[in-house]
Amino acid sequence: MRKQLKSFAAAFRGFFSAIATEGHLRFHLVAAVYVIAFSFFYEMDAVKWAVIVILISLIISAELINSAIETLCDRVTRDYDEMIKTVKDISAAAVLALSVGAVVAAFLFYFDLARINFIFNYFTGNPLVLILFLISLIISVLFIVPGPVKIINHFNKPKK
Repeated sequence: MRKQLKSFAAAFRGFFSAIATEGHLRFHLVAAVYVIAFSFFYEMDAVKWAVIVILISLIISAELINSAIETLCDRVTRDYDEMIKTVKDISAAAVLALSVGAVVAAFLFYFDLARINFIFNYFTGNPLVLILFLISLIISVLFIVPGPVKIINHFNKPKK
């Protein structure tokens, strides 16, 4: 049991390390949160929820594998190497292929002009909800672009 707990701890360390260093992973996590949140505006049966959960899990997993491959490649050499570049490009392409498939699935699930109009009217008719949504977008951008580590480090800098 202790070995399994150590394995889980290592996996969580890896996950949070990737969140701290990988902007693309943070983007996919934020996108997943919004996809799940907006799914509640739709009539989602168990199959659609399962597809959404599987796609999110696959994209996050692919992004983690891509990050691991890139980290390993950087460990092998920091110098330019055509084969290393190809490996990194292919691993990034795997994430892209999965993401494009997820976008197509999202289009099939969510493109309903009447429902989109309902959502728009919901937000514009509820100013507090709209403000909270806009605040969440700002927080999301701050989480994705500089990332949590850079934000925390910024506030922990000694004052001159």
